[in-house]
Amino acid sequence: MFESLQTRLGEIFKKVTGRGVLRQEDVDAILREVRLALLEADVNFKVVREFVDRIRQAATGQEVWKHLSPGQQVVKIVHEQLTALLGGQPRQLRTAPHPPSIYLLIGLNGVGKTTTAGKLAGWLRKRGKAPLLVATDLQRPAAVQQLQIVGKQVGVPVFALADATSPIAVARAAVDRATVEGHDVVIIDSAGRQHIDDALMGELSQMSETLQPHETVLVLDAMAGQDAVKSAEQFAARLPIDGLILTKMDGDARGGAALSVVATIGKPILFVGVGERADALEAFHPDRMASRILGMGDVLTLIERAEQTMTAQAAAELERKLRKHQFTLEDFLGQLQQVRQMGPLDQVLEMIPGFSRAKAAGLTVDEKQLGRIEAMIRSMTPQERANPAVIDGSRRRRIAGGSGMTVQDVNRLLKQFDEAKRLMRHMEERGRGGRGMPFPPR
Repeated sequence: MFESLQTRLGEIFKKVTGRGVLRQEDVDAILREVRLALLEADVNFKVVREFVDRIRQAATGQEVWKHLSPGQQVVKIVHEQLTALLGGQPRQLRTAPHPPSIYLLIGLNGVGKTTTAGKLAGWLRKRGKAPLLVATDLQRPAAVQQLQIVGKQVGVPVFALADATSPIAVARAAVDRATVEGHDVVIIDSAGRQHIDDALMGELSQMSETLQPHETVLVLDAMAGQDAVKSAEQFAARLPIDGLILTKMDGDARGGAALSVVATIGKPILFVGVGERADALEAFHPDRMASRILGMGDVLTLIERAEQTMTAQAAAELERKLRKHQFTLEDFLGQLQQVRQMGPLDQVLEMIPGFSRAKAAGLTVDEKQLGRIEAMIRSMTPQERANPAVIDGSRRRRIAGGSGMTVQDVNRLLKQFDEAKRLMRHMEERGRGGRGMPFPPR
């Protein structure tokens, strides 16, 4: 996500963050490079021009903050303007004063609309809602069956009418069913086309007028770049769109659509799809995304993902084991599995501040290594997992043979485990205070 732009901006700001003084010609040179980086990222040229002008205006006559160098001031201004470009404040889904809330998903075929409907239903279900998915795409072959499969994956029921010919009749019946059965959210997967035409728009307009949805959400393929922005303009010209969901953000290294579409049609991005998994949907936060683009990480989203994979009880048990020096290889395996549940490893690491610079410097990420570590630990006996000190040379050869690895791999794992255990114990001690307290008490 934004990999190319992140790398280019990182190179630009690396040149200026250490300088004591920035002259006007230095700022102009920086802005020329920023403009080029954004254009290379497939950002709309009008959006780029306005964005750079706002940065120049904000930087002109800027007071010198004592705690920031001139280079850091420029980065701060760019971060603020990127946040504004992406929408400023995050916007949550609106809810009906009297349930159910109706969310109508629209978009062209191939953008991932049906999959996104399921992801959104799963996201809402995890937050205490009782959604109902509605299959109104009666045009595309097997569209109803696809939504039923997606609904089963996320544990959300799907409403469909056999031999139905009217999408509006299906939607009306679904809202009635939701009211009777106590579903507080209705998510309608509407029909799409390969391109925008009068038949599609007529059907969607009629459905919108009949249902009066609380959110009409346009689903766009982020990898389509400026074609996605053009589609958004065409939809917005003929339908009352409330917000956007960008899919396939994990596969878009440039990010031009995300950086162009909000400014182009004036509608907020509500969610982004970041993978193929059923839970790979994130609420969109402009400030966090701006931080990712500038290589500052996204600690808040990282924490939210961690909270979804570890219960409070499990966290307390881990803290107890660290305090009593009882952290075992079994626990280490559990932590690795939780990291894998948080999403692809490169996405998780991308949220750590400074990782983008390390990656640009040549650091490689091998997600397969987690699988190799798991294989080695599973080749150990319960006694060996609980007390790695008993693992002598013959045991190491047996573990290596059982996992398809080498003795050197096993040695490396045991060393990494000792280092991880020492680091986690140190972090736990700092968290409890004392000599290692990272911040003085107020």
